[in-house]
Amino acid sequence: MSGNFSRRDFFKTTAAAASTVLLYECSQPSKESSGKKGELHLGIMTYNIAKEWDIETVIKNCSETKFEGVELRTTHAHKVEVDLSPSQRAEVKKRFEDSAVKLVGLASGFFYHSDDPAELRKNIEGTKEYTILAHDVGAEGIRVFPNMLLVDKGIPEEQTLKQIGRSLKEVGEFAKDYGVAIKLCAHGRGTNYIPRIKKMLDYSDCDNVYVNWNCNQTDLEGEGFDANFDMVKSKIFSLHMHELSNLEYPYRRLFERLTDYGFNGYCLAEIPASEEPIRLMNYYRALFLAYQNIV
Repeated sequence: MSGNFSRRDFFKTTAAAASTVLLYECSQPSKESSGKKGELHLGIMTYNIAKEWDIETVIKNCSETKFEGVELRTTHAHKVEVDLSPSQRAEVKKRFEDSAVKLVGLASGFFYHSDDPAELRKNIEGTKEYTILAHDVGAEGIRVFPNMLLVDKGIPEEQTLKQIGRSLKEVGEFAKDYGVAIKLCAHGRGTNYIPRIKKMLDYSDCDNVYVNWNCNQTDLEGEGFDANFDMVKSKIFSLHMHELSNLEYPYRRLFERLTDYGFNGYCLAEIPASEEPIRLMNYYRALFLAYQNIV
């Protein structure tokens, strides 16, 4: 019996209950019909502004600037990786639980578009390892990529979308036993287009696979922003925001749609590093609130 299998069995009973609670909370955007407004929570995705920060610095800087949550990019200086021992994982979990900063998730670089079966399997199994890590450190979800289409290699678009969807189903069902959500980022060449993201979700046929809305200019393509938002709104788990000063992206409209829909999740700033991170984060939060007419 493999170590992962026995560990999975051990957690199965207790994690099932936690998973039920998590999935209920994740499904709360469906409150649009109730007329209740959502409340957006500001956080940070540590690529790239916080890539050199350890856990203590992440918590300190987010607390000082009133950023409520964080998604930790794997391979960065925080060193929240699968080589952590059980006691080290418990320590990471406790440090966030004892702080005002929520560990929203882990942001992995795993992808499922590859036409190399060995590479695809490596990414699927890697996702499973980091899913267990996410459970152990108290993260709600793990970010994954579709990454790209391979039509330039003669592989039909639909074939790649089906492969990504089926891969998502495998990792999504695995992660469900650990109470961890799989968050598919709207990312990559050709795969960041929301109608294609919707197809991947449909092919996955898994209620534990969600969308990480990525604030791409492609969100405005096709039938337009509102149509694309409506296509996946019930599956949005979290967001990655970029430069709020980019007036070509409809951030104000995005926040209106999210709050009207009842979304209560985290909007995570994914922004470049700065020599004055506290100053930048304070300005970023002020603009985030101003777009919502809160200040």
